[in-house]
Amino acid sequence: MDFLELAKARYSCKKFASTPIEKEKLEKILEAGRLAPTAKNNQPQHIYVLSSQESLALADKITPCRYGAPTVLAVAHDTTNVFEYPGGAYDSGAEDAAIVATHIVLAAKDVGLDTCWLNFFDPDKAKEILNLPDNEALTILIDVGYPDESAKPLPNHESRKPLSETVTYR
Repeated sequence: MDFLELAKARYSCKKFASTPIEKEKLEKILEAGRLAPTAKNNQPQHIYVLSSQESLALADKITPCRYGAPTVLAVAHDTTNVFEYPGGAYDSGAEDAAIVATHIVLAAKDVGLDTCWLNFFDPDKAKEILNLPDNEALTILIDVGYPDESAKPLPNHESRKPLSETVTYR
């Protein structure tokens, strides 16, 4: 499938089968994240793979949106290893983590897995529950797994604004 077909096919899965993810597939999608570009190639990301019963119970304490996924990837970034924008008010940490996460969700679809990008959680509470180091900030949670046979995209999945509303040529 070409890239645009892959991008169109990827959706936020809200119901997962309990089938475990093969190690080879998981490593392939994690490798796609590792290869993602980051500001100044600082690679501040740290991904926590939550797949044991204990760690999935922690994920359930963080968000109500696991949807039965057998694996949750917690994408954090090292706040001491980010590019600082001129002016000092902003840094690249969250955007670097988002680029990594985007590579992961697209690579997952490419190997036959579905995902759900989650930001319905309190980052500070999640950091405490996962016992992350002081220098890390949790940015994104990603449910990963095989879709349940009844899973399907939400009705608004294919609703997209035309380019004329989202792009300005100057």
